[in-house]
Amino acid sequence: MSPIVLVIEDEPKLARLLADYLTADGFWPRCIDDGRAAVAEARKHEAALMLLDLMLPGQDGISVCREVRSFSAIPIIMVTARVHEIDRLLGLELGADDYICKPFSPREVVARVRAVLRRARAATGASSPAADANAGRLVVDESRFEVKLDGATVSLTPVEFRLLKTLAAAPGRIYSRDQLMDKLYEDRRVVLDRTVDTHVKNVRRKLARIAPEEDIIRSIYGVGYKLELPWP
Repeated sequence: MSPIVLVIEDEPKLARLLADYLTADGFWPRCIDDGRAAVAEARKHEAALMLLDLMLPGQDGISVCREVRSFSAIPIIMVTARVHEIDRLLGLELGADDYICKPFSPREVVARVRAVLRRARAATGASSPAADANAGRLVVDESRFEVKLDGATVSLTPVEFRLLKTLAAAPGRIYSRDQLMDKLYEDRRVVLDRTVDTHVKNVRRKLARIAPEEDIIRSIYGVGYKLELPWP
């Protein structure tokens, strides 16, 4: 079965154009022109990826992304004409995996879809070394796209999963922001430093729900970040 891509776009001509290009490339697009309907569709757990326009009737793209992230790790590509909001849209507080600025080439959209899906599949490959190194505390299971801390599941977006997997694979090693950006964004796009900072903030917040007294991801001033996981 072809991978399903949710095209959340209220401009009919643009939605049809994207659907045509996605279909020609082997995807099965589902076009939705309302934000509330987009959330309902995402709850079905059938789609491989969501192309999410920022300006939508019913519920705007920002609130759709935030709500979907509360129950799903489906890759999300934000589509926006608001260039000045790119950094905030990128995961940042919302958990989007990529962005595309209008106007764009439909071929570029298809290429971005394939790139994001490749990264998502890569994140579900073999089990991370951290699963053995920290058995009983932090388990990063790439085959299930699952992270557990002290036996409790940590729900992460694909970008957050790659970030934690990178840090957990070498506990104690300091990674610079540039090194982390290379791991998170293989297409070498230009991303602001604070993008990584915000992803780290999000992962810390989720880990703190389970281990509130521990600073598992430490900031090394002027250098970067490292993971420290002491035994209780």
